[in-house]
Amino acid sequence: MQTTPPTEVTIPPSESLIEYPSDFPIKIMGPTHVDFAPTMLELVILHDPTFHVGRMEERPSGKGNYTGLTVTVRAISREQLDALYMALSGHPMVKIVM
Repeated sequence: MQTTPPTEVTIPPSESLIEYPSDFPIKIMGPTHVDFAPTMLELVILHDPTFHVGRMEERPSGKGNYTGLTVTVRAISREQLDALYMALSGHPMVKIVM
């Protein structure tokens, strides 16, 4: 059985729910590790060079097994956000990105 690959969905700028440029919060969760926040910071800066650590909030889970980060990036395009989400989601330290 042959399956067709998923097609890329293109949303016209006029139909986007996000107005660019804008500040856009992204939540990242992963297992607690000393390098989690610094590694995520490096990834975010690759996609938003204006990002600084003051725009990152870090919270441990109730039992301390996981760390949650909220990074507020300066979103300038849908492509930028898509690339950042893909980079974060594909990183082995990341469990979920919202």
